[in-house]
Amino acid sequence: MAAYMITSTLRRVLLVAKHASFQSRCCVASSRVQYSTVYDSNEKTFDKILIANRGEIACRVMKTCKKMGIKTVAVHSDVDASAAAEDVVFIGPDTHAIHAMGDKIESKLLAKAANVNVIPGFDGVVEVSYTVNMVVLATTFCKEGFRLSSQEAASSFGDDRLLIEKFVDNPRHIEIQVLADKHGNALWLNERECSIQRRNQKVVEEAPSTFLDPETRRAMGEQAVQLAKAVQYSSAGTVEFLVDSNKNFYFLEMNTRLQVEHPITECITGLDLVQQMIRVAKGFPLLHKQEDIPINGWAIESRVYAEDPYKSFGLPSIGRLSQYQEPIHLPKVRVDSGIQEGSDISIYYDPMISKLVTYGATRAEALQRMEAALDNYVIRGVTHNIPLLREIITHPRFISGDITTNFLPEEYPEGFKGHQLTSEGRRELVATAAALYVSAQLRSQRFLGNLRVSTTPQEQRQWELCVELEKGSHTVAVSRSGSTFTVEVDGVTVEVSGEWNLASALLPVTINRTPRVLQCLSRDAGGDITLQYLGTQFKVRVLSQLVSTLSAHMPEKVPEDTSSILRSPMPGSVVAVSVKPGDVVAEGQEICVIEAMKMQNSLIAAKAAKVKSVHCKAGETVGEGDLLVQLE
Repeated sequence: MAAYMITSTLRRVLLVAKHASFQSRCCVASSRVQYSTVYDSNEKTFDKILIANRGEIACRVMKTCKKMGIKTVAVHSDVDASAAAEDVVFIGPDTHAIHAMGDKIESKLLAKAANVNVIPGFDGVVEVSYTVNMVVLATTFCKEGFRLSSQEAASSFGDDRLLIEKFVDNPRHIEIQVLADKHGNALWLNERECSIQRRNQKVVEEAPSTFLDPETRRAMGEQAVQLAKAVQYSSAGTVEFLVDSNKNFYFLEMNTRLQVEHPITECITGLDLVQQMIRVAKGFPLLHKQEDIPINGWAIESRVYAEDPYKSFGLPSIGRLSQYQEPIHLPKVRVDSGIQEGSDISIYYDPMISKLVTYGATRAEALQRMEAALDNYVIRGVTHNIPLLREIITHPRFISGDITTNFLPEEYPEGFKGHQLTSEGRRELVATAAALYVSAQLRSQRFLGNLRVSTTPQEQRQWELCVELEKGSHTVAVSRSGSTFTVEVDGVTVEVSGEWNLASALLPVTINRTPRVLQCLSRDAGGDITLQYLGTQFKVRVLSQLVSTLSAHMPEKVPEDTSSILRSPMPGSVVAVSVKPGDVVAEGQEICVIEAMKMQNSLIAAKAAKVKSVHCKAGETVGEGDLLVQLE
């Protein structure tokens, strides 16, 4: 084949080649999903597909190609950007549609011309020479927001232009999946609710939306199709809208690719969107009419990230997955991932670990399955956002469907703090930790199922322990009968039973007849145990009464004074340093800017002080916790 180049604009677009000579890269994709789509072996499409994506989406494409009998090869570095171009077809829309919808200003003008509702605003380019002061409360905040937004846009897209639009208060973010062929046919495949976001990035999605009625759904779908036809779109695409409390909807943007959240559309429609994209690229007409597109059941997707949810709802985390186990043993659970145990999460790519999808006949059923799936998901070696995901899907407001894009800052104004234990929850956790401690003690006394010393007196069946949890101390009495422990905590009896397999990553137990799945993340001989309970990690210390009495005389470690030092909250690269030794800074003044996963974060001074020393410079790579600047 002749040589060709994959341009940066199209690097993430799927390419199809009838002949290729690249080496395949092994990817991991774990999912159990049923499609109503029929894979017709007699319908010839392509012999081989070159996939210019990475991670979970590349694995997802490979899965459908395998079902269709198509060979696949994957491009995974710039070195592979050039090889052969003869007989190449793009799987996706043509370049005209990509460029038209990729430019926010042009796409808005095209949407207007296609009679699609758009947000009122200035349709030109916002210049840096004047201050935009529409929604912000302070000019300084506006200037900083403008600067950081411009820098992020330039870093992510190579284009620092900004578009200004009317502010929509408390909106929902709802998008319409479209599918169009090269014969003028186009369909809308219902909506996806994407309002749960942090830093304008989606976290939890569901299909359908609890908010839309059939009339609004149809109106949004028809406008999405109008826009697709206006740019002669041919492939799968997504038209995104903002929807206000009165169900007025406004065009936001069109994504000319297979969206991260496409699995939930596949779940409720039964369509394999990758197969549809391949058929369209080959020139086949769509097989379905609009009236053929159903809404069957409910699907929910949680984006599982290597992020610390306690820092701005999720700052990136890096590391190696020392242990990794997806919950695909559960029914109606799908996991799309591109990693496996031993994989590295680096600062160079998006920190997504997987897309966790659950499906049910009803929303309540899908939510219940998501709760179980999150509890059964084992991720060790990196910090992850499962605590936040579980709190979201069990939050009363989310369950009621009363959500907007402001959900997270409104519900957690002081930041996410993890699951807040109730009195009952505290007793459950204390009782389980005590039972686990006793199980470990009993196990240590045995060798291959027998007592280590044959003359050991009769096995102990009652224990008096002290359990420390969240700066509180509980005296507990534990008794055992087989695999069931009866634990008295604060005068209340808690019964805990289970298999107590200390080698397993999962700890399934029954607490007062309620089944739970906990995870023992760490355990040492000193009685320190870290348990994942209801999604959140809790540090517990279990001691005998004697050891507890003696530990009260041990000196406590003095915590570090963080007001005079600035440490990097995440791994990343230093974009700018705004101070030097000897400078006097005010409280809240920017000290430096750290970029990770193409997100820029401005770090500020915690107090007014003089700069004592600077330990970083622009262009350097820093790790989480690295010292950046020290104040006097």
